[in-house]
Amino acid sequence: MLFEDNDFDVNMTFFIPDVNFNRTVNILSPMEGFLRGNMFQDEYEPYKKLTYFKLVPQNEQERLLYQVMAYSFAVNDLNLYLDLHPDNKEVFDLFKKYVIEEKNLCNEYVKKYGPLEVNETMGTKFNWIDSPWPWDNKGGSMYV
Repeated sequence: MLFEDNDFDVNMTFFIPDVNFNRTVNILSPMEGFLRGNMFQDEYEPYKKLTYFKLVPQNEQERLLYQVMAYSFAVNDLNLYLDLHPDNKEVFDLFKKYVIEEKNLCNEYVKKYGPLEVNETMGTKFNWIDSPWPWDNKGGSMYV
């Protein structure tokens, strides 16, 4: 047997830090959160006093993709927060707003520039392979 019955103490106590769940959560904009890698103002700590730099889209397609990526990041980061704090109505309302905005931006991008994901192929042929691949680097952008 992998674990013996005496390996675990069912009466074991766990340390749970005292957290004030009623505190106000300072949430950044999707763009700022995307650049920082964290949607929460009070949780960002630069590494060795280094900071991020703002990305500058080279054209309309890159600008729209940048927005899609930022809102996608915001949805995912707020989702992680809500996993731990499901009763926070303020964050949940913002989460729902960002989900709608991300969907709208994705739809706009797909209509103008083609699929972002393989399940978004449109038209009469499989057009997933028609889009430039990241290694094609057609726009001079530093991001995909």
